[in-house]
Amino acid sequence: MIPLFHDFSGATVFVLGGGPVGARKARRFSREARTVVVSPEFSDESFGGAELVREAPDADGVCEWLDRLEPALVVCATSDEEINEAAATAARERHALVNRADRSGEREPGGVVVPATVRDDPVVVAIATGGTAPALSKHLRKRLERELEGAGAMAALLSVLRTELREAGHPPERRRAAVGAVVESSAVWKALRTGGSKRPEVADDVIESALETGGEDG
Repeated sequence: MIPLFHDFSGATVFVLGGGPVGARKARRFSREARTVVVSPEFSDESFGGAELVREAPDADGVCEWLDRLEPALVVCATSDEEINEAAATAARERHALVNRADRSGEREPGGVVVPATVRDDPVVVAIATGGTAPALSKHLRKRLERELEGAGAMAALLSVLRTELREAGHPPERRRAAVGAVVESSAVWKALRTGGSKRPEVADDVIESALETGGEDG
């Protein structure tokens, strides 16, 4: 499988199943897309901002829902494999993405895996084990959350610095050396993680030093 990032802004996600798995999927996608969850009953867990519809559709009913919503993604998360299969088949016929939440570790052509993610906007890291070891994904996510603290602030800072260095007329090799020095600076990371400033003074010191030494073409 090849990992990709997909923008669901303005799209619709259809979740079939209101158990804990359906709730987890709904929370994830409702942050960005219109998310509709259809199920005869719902768990006590949060479904985020998803729309909940209490209904137990049969195979024909599932097709009607897909025709009505035209979803970009269909999540099959019921305990009824026959209904899940009907939903997956109908989704593929309508060229929608399919996530079979009921088949961990099994993959179908064109299927979508929803990975564990660590997010510090605009930085996003995805972790997947092919559905074979969810506990490992959870463990790695927690470790990476600590490791990536401040990554979003670093990305924002580097975007500004790259523009400034380019507009100042510095040649590409020196720009790369200066930006690389900032990324590698533990002092800059520390300053960003404390949240004292979006642009710590130490970053400018690091850049000045890198420009003075000339840097190397990397």
